Amino acid sequence: MSSSRPARHQTTRRLAAVTVSLVLAGGAVACGPEDGTAKAGPAGAAGAPQKGGTLTVLNNEPQSDFDPARLYTSGGGNVPSLVFRTLTTRNREDGAAGAKVVPDLATDLGRPNADATEWTYTLKDGLKYEDGSPITTADIKYGIERSFAAELSGGAPYLRDWLVGGESYEGPYKDGGKGLDSIVVPDPKTIVFKLRKPEGEFPFVATQTQFTPVPKAKDTGVTYEEHPVSSGPYKVVKNTGDGETLLLERNEHWDPKTDEERKAYPDTIDVRSGLDAAVINQRLSTSSGPDAAAVTTDTNLGPAELAQIGSNKELEARVGTGHFGYVNYLAFNPKVAPFDNPKVRQAIAYAVNRTSVVNAAGGSALAEPATTFLPEREAFGFTPYDHFPAGRTGDPAKAKELLKEAGFADGLTITLTHSNAQNRQTSPEIATAVQQALAAAGITVKLEGLETNAFNEARWDVKNTPGFFISRWGADWPSGGPFLAPIFDGRQIVTNGSNYNHAQLNDPAVNAEIDEIAKLTDLAAAGKRWGALDKKIGEQALDVPLFHPVYKRLVGKDVKNVVISDWTGVLDISQVSVK
Repeated sequence: MSSSRPARHQTTRRLAAVTVSLVLAGGAVACGPEDGTAKAGPAGAAGAPQKGGTLTVLNNEPQSDFDPARLYTSGGGNVPSLVFRTLTTRNREDGAAGAKVVPDLATDLGRPNADATEWTYTLKDGLKYEDGSPITTADIKYGIERSFAAELSGGAPYLRDWLVGGESYEGPYKDGGKGLDSIVVPDPKTIVFKLRKPEGEFPFVATQTQFTPVPKAKDTGVTYEEHPVSSGPYKVVKNTGDGETLLLERNEHWDPKTDEERKAYPDTIDVRSGLDAAVINQRLSTSSGPDAAAVTTDTNLGPAELAQIGSNKELEARVGTGHFGYVNYLAFNPKVAPFDNPKVRQAIAYAVNRTSVVNAAGGSALAEPATTFLPEREAFGFTPYDHFPAGRTGDPAKAKELLKEAGFADGLTITLTHSNAQNRQTSPEIATAVQQALAAAGITVKLEGLETNAFNEARWDVKNTPGFFISRWGADWPSGGPFLAPIFDGRQIVTNGSNYNHAQLNDPAVNAEIDEIAKLTDLAAAGKRWGALDKKIGEQALDVPLFHPVYKRLVGKDVKNVVISDWTGVLDISQVSVK
């Protein structure tokens, strides 16, 4: 994502995505057609996919921290998904079908007890590591426990929050062999998780790389990333420059009969990172030599590149479109005047010109206007609403009317904090578009641009959060839960670390509904409840949704079988063929 996950500072209480960076391997983008139906990716080379050949991956960000404990990926990630299998994974299909969670190492999605505070999984038969030894549930338990070690930090925080005793556990290197009592292994094929509270979406969390089995005898601590033991279709044969160059070859002990999701067509995966985005797109466009069988998992096409591609049908046929569960929005801190006045917040919502904002984000090919916090995808529980209809270009007359009612008949002056990063999401272009739209409503906006680190520290610091700033959020899995809970659950407010509840909303009714939805193991029913909650919270004008990003990525001319789902939105390497 660009980055879909927000920066994680001192706290591990982050219940969402990078970034959504959910970042998934440098950029989580999720894709699918606008109506949510399945859609093939770019045409690529003709002919049916076949086994063999080398797939080259050209990336900007290195695949660093290649240890399942330290990776922050859900659904299996991209490159990590080729080496690390987990209890569950994402369904490897295009569009909305790809937003579903399916079994991976486990025989099913897990069996909850009556109140979803306990989940039991059984492993499939015939699971083996790259050395031919059997994968056991003790290895999965150990793999999870080592993710609690301070020296292997960086992964998703959910298990620390959810598992009984997880909040104080320090990992196997310090526990004297005790282990975590809330993970029970009654036999080599059964594993039971005991949670502090009901979590109906536990099957989604079981997709994260912390659930990768790690044989204790092969654990080398912080150097494990150099050669992690493979449970997937490929094994690591070279890892240099902290993931800048990664070479993967077939794991001969991976049995496709146990893995319905990964196709594993290429013989070799050659990952080259640290490349400039323009260079990556140029190499994919030219597709000479090995680059003809190349893809990227983290580099998008920009407006200028799309304009050039639009006049070339061959290149246009090689562009995949992705939609991630992600929203860019204006955030209010109601603790700061005049944003403590709901009518001021409503006035700003009416004044916003989403057409100019979309243009600033790169145009309609790269951004879709948003009036809801949840993305327009069924998996998230999307429920359409527009409480403060501004139309395509804003309603300054309605905004002025509300300002007058709020006691600002002569207008007002406010400050909008934004990032100086050229990301077309929280950047000066977006801020300027907002500034110009609000000026038509009599609101003078002063722009405060900050460098990336300072911007993130400001917007996530509960004691110093600006009154008005641009923000963004992406989910760690396709559900309304990791979207709404971190942002609007009052119990998630963090006073000594990264706080994502920008409005510091602590509404008992909202908190209670979040708890009730969390009890549901019927994910479709939960989705409807998340959508209704989004609509209800939206009435308070605590934020102004601006747009949902669209991702455009190019593939080499010999790449076949492109699959882009509504979970990640990036091309799924496990499906690609190059021969």
